Amino acid sequence: MNVLNGQGLRTAAAAAAVLVALSACTNASEAGSGSGAGSGTGGSGQATATFDPGTVAKDDALAAKVPDQVRSKGKLTVGSDTTYAPAEFLAASDGQTPVGYDVDLAKAIGATLGLKVEVQTSPFEGILPSLGPKYDLGVSSFFITKERSKAANFVSYFQAGTQWAVQKGNPKNISLDDLCGKTVGVQTGTFQENPDISGRSAQCVAAGKPAIDVVSLKNQTDVTTRLVAGGMDAMAAGSITVAYAITQSDGKLQTLGDVYGASPVGIAVAKSDTGLADAVAGATNKLIQDGTYKKILAAWGTDGGAIAKAEVNPTVNK
Repeated sequence: MNVLNGQGLRTAAAAAAVLVALSACTNASEAGSGSGAGSGTGGSGQATATFDPGTVAKDDALAAKVPDQVRSKGKLTVGSDTTYAPAEFLAASDGQTPVGYDVDLAKAIGATLGLKVEVQTSPFEGILPSLGPKYDLGVSSFFITKERSKAANFVSYFQAGTQWAVQKGNPKNISLDDLCGKTVGVQTGTFQENPDISGRSAQCVAAGKPAIDVVSLKNQTDVTTRLVAGGMDAMAAGSITVAYAITQSDGKLQTLGDVYGASPVGIAVAKSDTGLADAVAGATNKLIQDGTYKKILAAWGTDGGAIAKAEVNPTVNK
């Protein structure tokens, strides 16, 4: 039987506490009918409702642009990896209700188009292949890349970069200039996994150094928790998500280096469904113009990632 010493017990307890906080699986008040919203989680891990997308009025002209096959259903089915706080995660009294700024924005877009919104939890890597048959939209903090744009249409709605994190005080003296041989955590299927970390690892090998030991996990909460516990040397994720994770880590984590590679984040729509992509872009721009969009982001403390205009398939450099 394994026996933990005092330090091991404290580390395990801290990791468990961070997992609870980041999962936000505690009571949360909800505004309106079925609409989770919040300003993030406080010290107790409780999500607090601050915005009700149900207050958004339907725009008849934009609703008329929704393709018949979607309008006839009366709802948008959204695929989302609900482990990526504060964009999308599970909270509320049942611990299973999707909340976050992505969720609020999706519901506000749906209301503008006269449609209900049903957010379904999905593994991140399974969302894009399921667009069309299963999901009308993929709303899951997708960095828009040239490669992803081959598989789906994207409507830009946010901007974020990549940020790294290490344990507080950087006890292992990790440097972004030399990650060769280091254990690095990342969420499966993200831009940070490939091409960022995979490219860095390839450079290590080309220089005759050990490859990066990449720990790729399906849930970002699991990546963060393992870093807190000391099971990896560093992690990389979207800048907003890392900032949120640090606030929830009870002083266990800190950033490493600056945010880089600021890129547009997009709502994914099936490649064949340009009509729905146009309708979503129109609804997003209406929300930008009337201030609802900024209100949603501000409620979660993420308005620093706001953009001035939503575009279908914006030009990207990578």
